[in-house]
Amino acid sequence: MDAIDRKILAQLQKDGRQTVTELAEKVQLSVSPCLRRVRQLERTGIITGYHASIDPRKAGLEFQALLFITVSRSDAGTMASIERSLADIDEIIECQRLFGEPDFLVKALTRTLADYQELYDQRISVIPGIERIRSTLVMRSVVVSRPIAL
Repeated sequence: MDAIDRKILAQLQKDGRQTVTELAEKVQLSVSPCLRRVRQLERTGIITGYHASIDPRKAGLEFQALLFITVSRSDAGTMASIERSLADIDEIIECQRLFGEPDFLVKALTRTLADYQELYDQRISVIPGIERIRSTLVMRSVVVSRPIAL
């Protein structure tokens, strides 16, 4: 990956819907080489996809919580099972496995506090292997999906 690839990635992070012609102009390439570079970045997995950014509140999802999950056993089978269980819950929009304690940091998004309570009580806290869950409510998001500095 060279400086031109980094410029392409920076531009696509700003606006993934721009045309290849617009992109090529911004990175000072002709269209064909620009398109070849974009396709190569996609093939190698550096570009993993394109998506729309959605404002959760405007979509009716008012309630965000961060959960700090500690597991009872850290053997590979238990961890894999918990990872699969968390990944299968649509309301979980981010989940990171961490070194140390806690074992997982989870971001959940629901319409209301009551919806979150149901999610917590009936879907997350019942996952086998979870020992403790601490949660906190998100007051306001300050930085959301910042482009990766290249």
